[in-house]
Amino acid sequence: MKKQTKMALAPVVIALAAMGSVASAQTVRIANQGDALSLDPHSLNESLQLSVDGNAYEPLVGLDPKLNLVPALATAWKQTSPTVWRFELRKNVKFYDGTPFTADDVVFTMARVAGEGSDMKAYVNDFKEVRKVDSHTVEIETKTPLMILPQILTQVMVMSKKWAEDNNATRPVDRRKGVENTASFKTNGTGPYHVKERQPNVRTVFVRNPNYWGKIEGNAREVVFTTISSPATRVAALLSGEIDVMEPVPVQDIARVNSNASTRVLSGPELRTVFLGMDQKRDELLFSSVKGKNPFKDKRVRQAFYQAIDINAIQKNVMRGASRPTALMIGPGNNGWSAAQDKRLPYDVEAAKKLMADAGYPNGFELTMNCPNDRYVNDGQICQAVAANLARINVKVNLQAETKGTYFPKILRRDTSFYMLAWTPSTYDAHNALNALMRCPDDKTGAGQFNLGSYCNPKLDELTVKIGSETDKAKRDAMIQEAFQLHIDDVGHLPLHQQALAWGVNKKIDLPLRADNFMPFKWITVKAK
Repeated sequence: MKKQTKMALAPVVIALAAMGSVASAQTVRIANQGDALSLDPHSLNESLQLSVDGNAYEPLVGLDPKLNLVPALATAWKQTSPTVWRFELRKNVKFYDGTPFTADDVVFTMARVAGEGSDMKAYVNDFKEVRKVDSHTVEIETKTPLMILPQILTQVMVMSKKWAEDNNATRPVDRRKGVENTASFKTNGTGPYHVKERQPNVRTVFVRNPNYWGKIEGNAREVVFTTISSPATRVAALLSGEIDVMEPVPVQDIARVNSNASTRVLSGPELRTVFLGMDQKRDELLFSSVKGKNPFKDKRVRQAFYQAIDINAIQKNVMRGASRPTALMIGPGNNGWSAAQDKRLPYDVEAAKKLMADAGYPNGFELTMNCPNDRYVNDGQICQAVAANLARINVKVNLQAETKGTYFPKILRRDTSFYMLAWTPSTYDAHNALNALMRCPDDKTGAGQFNLGSYCNPKLDELTVKIGSETDKAKRDAMIQEAFQLHIDDVGHLPLHQQALAWGVNKKIDLPLRADNFMPFKWITVKAK
């Protein structure tokens, strides 16, 4: 047993030793509980991966520390008609290999994002055509008016057409099929940093791009991003000074990190909502004791699961107060959130039992629940609590908790009956969640791409399209609330909570805490002693 423990810790020890060997005044060492699964910015629509990859790649439209829109690879944008946006591209920008950035790269990127293997299709599913006007001007024509197009583009990273063609990387890395290419392990973006070394699930070394077009406000010349899955080991590394930044800080260790002389916790609300999804499409539920039918097609069963979950106990005992229970798939800070609608159904075990009996399952049933154990704050423990709650209504949950490296490919294939997911609207607008999580899935267009349980209400779909083009705020907000009410009434998903952010940092480090949990390296400063 001791030998196995030493072997399990070996990658962490190696990573920390390696970080120490390259440490300098302007080297910043960051540890996370999980790794970016790929360096391909179109292969997985996950905030950690987009945050990490976004240091090497850039979008047309960027975000500042307060999440305001700012020019990035586009210097200006405007609507030239209700369905056409024109983007003026930044000149004299080069990719890391020296290739000039032009409109051809933008047209190529948008096609790549819309194509086979892309996990970012939902961002461009309303696009009709992307066309080059001249070498540094592009137009994006949408199927219907899309007022939030600039916000949508903040997470669509531009890649070099020439580099992708030369390296056989014209298609994204497909996480569902385990297909890899050069873009999995190497970067060639226009961003402020470039990947010097890549050891998946161990460490990735970023170095400053000497020819970056913009200003790098921080002074980190090298950033060593490492994976330390053990919360205790991660905290110990921060307290000892072996790492400079860690995320997340376990809720039980926040006070300890704050009381240490050289460290502190940056904390604040996060825009991410954690929820549970259920397969509502298959005629027979997979991985369950129910044969010949799917209990999740019955609203009474979905509502029974909802009312059997003691969210207040999870907030108190699992999250230690660092969460906000929610009834909606978005939280405060996102446009379209409504306090009036954000009221959960009551926790009521007896009511849940009656619903199960009325649906024909008085003795419950058995099923598998899929859950990550290294992606969200206390994700594995939350799923354990949910499983214990559901046992009270005679539902036996076989919990399958695993690293996100195997978890995400599985659930993205919809190879699941009951699963956990969390979502931060990249546009900070309800339309994003409606389009990606609640629309009827359409693999061709990318609509409902992350609606992994295939919840479907055509009326909600119709409203989502209208919301995307409506310019009158009052009318738009009313339609958002109508769409959310349909989802609430259907019990389309089981929303749990918005988790709180907690970054542990050495006091010599300055960096802004962004509510979307992105950590751009260009804003990190190592203060002089």
